[in-house]
Amino acid sequence: MAFGTFDLLHPGHEYFLREAKGLGDTLTVIIARDETVEKLKGESPVFGQKVRVLNLARLGIAERVLLGSTGDKMQVVVDARPDIVCLGYDQTAFVDQLEKIIDANKIVRIKSLEPKKYKSSQ
Repeated sequence: MAFGTFDLLHPGHEYFLREAKGLGDTLTVIIARDETVEKLKGESPVFGQKVRVLNLARLGIAERVLLGSTGDKMQVVVDARPDIVCLGYDQTAFVDQLEKIIDANKIVRIKSLEPKKYKSSQ
């Protein structure tokens, strides 16, 4: 399982997703809702949540691409009980909550492809 905004898809995102996929049999990606992105980043994503889900699904890397919860952000993890949760190298949102509900050995932080080149905020 992996989480993210995945707004302006770039090779760094694809690298992250392929690395995450390689750690298990299937990959489920949870896309942050627009309201969550606005709250965390202080601005709206370029693409709305439905477009971001479609764009990520079109990559064909993940078997399932779902929108995150409007309420408890960790409920999807509780319900899915993933074998592994992959985090991006710079991902910090909700990590403290994640560590309370899933064994630390199941959390893997994926290294960056080229952080100075492939970063959505740049």
